[in-house]
Amino acid sequence: MRALVLTGPGRLAWQEVPDPAVEPHGALVRPLAVARCDLDAPMAALGIFPGPFPVGHEVVAEVVEVGADVALRPGARVSVPFQVSCGACGPCRSGRTAACSTYRAPAGAAYGFGPRGGGHGGAVADLLAVPHADHALVPAPPEPSDVALATLPDNAVDAWRTVGPQLRERPGADVLVLAGAVPSIGLYAVALARALGARRVRYVDDDAGRCTAAAGLGAEVTRREGPWPRRYDRAEVVVDGTADPAGLACAVRSAEDEGLLTVVGIVFGEVSLPLLEMYTRGITVHLSRADSRRHLPEVLALAASGAFDPLAVPTTVVSFEDAADAWLEPATKLVLRR
Repeated sequence: MRALVLTGPGRLAWQEVPDPAVEPHGALVRPLAVARCDLDAPMAALGIFPGPFPVGHEVVAEVVEVGADVALRPGARVSVPFQVSCGACGPCRSGRTAACSTYRAPAGAAYGFGPRGGGHGGAVADLLAVPHADHALVPAPPEPSDVALATLPDNAVDAWRTVGPQLRERPGADVLVLAGAVPSIGLYAVALARALGARRVRYVDDDAGRCTAAAGLGAEVTRREGPWPRRYDRAEVVVDGTADPAGLACAVRSAEDEGLLTVVGIVFGEVSLPLLEMYTRGITVHLSRADSRRHLPEVLALAASGAFDPLAVPTTVVSFEDAADAWLEPATKLVLRR
């Protein structure tokens, strides 16, 4: 079969690769649309993980073949969580599918990350093998479209976990999104916060286009120029998508007393935090990979209901055939449609 392979920093090409095998508990799916995660472009451009390996991990697909132990039938349209998990270990049973103890890898078991993700193949391909299919694959609703559904398994789920549980705990809370390093996640967070009833949503970014998009989604927008300030007016719920130590410190100080801060921008290296201030003001800071399988059904339901439209975030759609050229091109959200 064919797969889009990252052959080296900034280099992608279609290659013939071995057809994947079907395990008794697994399934083969045919990708219908694949979205580029916010990490995919820098990962490919900079060679963060050594290639060669097939790319892509945000996907909606059609089941084409199943193992002997699988109840799901061929022909089903499914949303594929980007992380590989078994559904049976202790972490999976408690909903912590990102910490599955059966599938371990240096960067977490996932599709499209090569050996660092466990070598599970990539979604920009003719076929993708999914282990533990009855657990992993989530039936897709009739609506929305393949393009919209492809955006959900990683970046929209990541955005949901920054505001969904928080607004359930604190209905109507103010939300502040500090963006920049994760182009689509910050905008999905705005859209989801509005859909979930936040009283006020503010968005800070240095990119004019994303600021315009955030305003269109209903946020009060501040276009940042220069370094991150000490803090902004405080909010009960804060999202840090800066991937910048100074931005993270600003996010901490911008959280209201007993505020909830979720970090979605990856900061490499050592970081100094105002720990005494966090302690005395009771700031909760959470950073981790999102539990894709755990949260995906709720995000799917929001999209199916029309309360959340992922395509309200600027989305560039190209054909699978143009994937090699498009994968590194600028786009807030890129989706490959078969």
